[in-house]
Amino acid sequence: MYLSKYYFPLDRFMDRERFSQLKKFAEGKETPFLIIDLEVIEKKYRELKDNLPFSQIFYAIKANPSDEVLTLLRDLGSSFDVASRFELDQLLRLNVDPTKISFGNTIKKPKDIAYFYEKGVRLFATDSIEDLTNLSEYAPGSKIFFRLLTEGTGSDWPLSRKFGAHPDMIYNLIVMSKDMGVIPYGLSFHVGSQQRDIGQWDDAISKCKYLFDAVKSEGIHLKMINLGGGLPADYLDPTLSINLYASEIKRFLYEDFGDNMPEIFIEPGRSLSGDAGVIISEVILLTKKSKNDLYRWLYLDIGVFGGLIETINESIKYPIFFDSKGDAEEVIIAGPTCDSMDIMYEKYRYKMPSTVKPGDKVYIFSTGAYTQTYSSVYFNGFPPLKSYIFKPPAKN
Repeated sequence: MYLSKYYFPLDRFMDRERFSQLKKFAEGKETPFLIIDLEVIEKKYRELKDNLPFSQIFYAIKANPSDEVLTLLRDLGSSFDVASRFELDQLLRLNVDPTKISFGNTIKKPKDIAYFYEKGVRLFATDSIEDLTNLSEYAPGSKIFFRLLTEGTGSDWPLSRKFGAHPDMIYNLIVMSKDMGVIPYGLSFHVGSQQRDIGQWDDAISKCKYLFDAVKSEGIHLKMINLGGGLPADYLDPTLSINLYASEIKRFLYEDFGDNMPEIFIEPGRSLSGDAGVIISEVILLTKKSKNDLYRWLYLDIGVFGGLIETINESIKYPIFFDSKGDAEEVIIAGPTCDSMDIMYEKYRYKMPSTVKPGDKVYIFSTGAYTQTYSSVYFNGFPPLKSYIFKPPAKN
């Protein structure tokens, strides 16, 4: 099979003029590195807001916490989902109003709860009696939302088991909370990251409706549902449009709540920043393990520990582009470290032009989320993944 220069569906991820600008911007920079296009993030934010206009967006900053990304979203009106005091400090340094910050991590130290409260945060997630007790003591009068356990079925990167609790336990926590000096405010869930089954929101929303009704008998009127994350980025396997996700989620909400719609929060991370990133890497080596092997190994200067940890179990399949011509050759793709886990793709066969050689650049698309934040700190001495904000040439 002969491949043209653009055998890869480049236009699905970036138009060719933009790609030429990106290559020029990347000249002289030491690989591997990540380039972030803020225009894509702004487009994604506005698209989500247009499709779910009644929702309050809390960007999950763990996806990509670059100052430039957070400043852009702050100026667009976003709120923020925070998981640690260090993320809080960053937002405060960027002059984000603490009333637009949610401490969404259910696993937190009492001293961190007190720190958030001292800084003006009044919105906290919980899923256990121990954490709720700490919130009662260190964040009195705060709004509490209770996280439901989900299975994450249908997602590429499930978030089940560790977070959330069974509806029966959540019911008990809500009832207990009304006498603990905090405000039982709402419910939250997360259907799993890169969720391909829109019906998972239907199941979770119906559980919320059950609990909203159940606690009314105790004189408790919940006011909010946090839909969590799960909306997709555009990886190798395409997903449905955000428009379709949003229209179905709205249908699920109206079927259960009708005109008595609660406040709706949503915590996108991957869907806002994922498509905005391109990692540029370099081919280190191409080799076989024996003369009778069917496939060559392609070693890149980035791997599992350099920012591509979501390739574990080949969960996230990033679009990988080789700007070359040649016959299609299937390869195994691995990283540069001395750890045998540093293999990105072995079962799923990526194709590259057979003319690719060491020193060639490789472009890994849709890598704006959970790459730089997942990169290790000097494993084998390799530095964390560098990041640059894309600055295309000014238009005449």
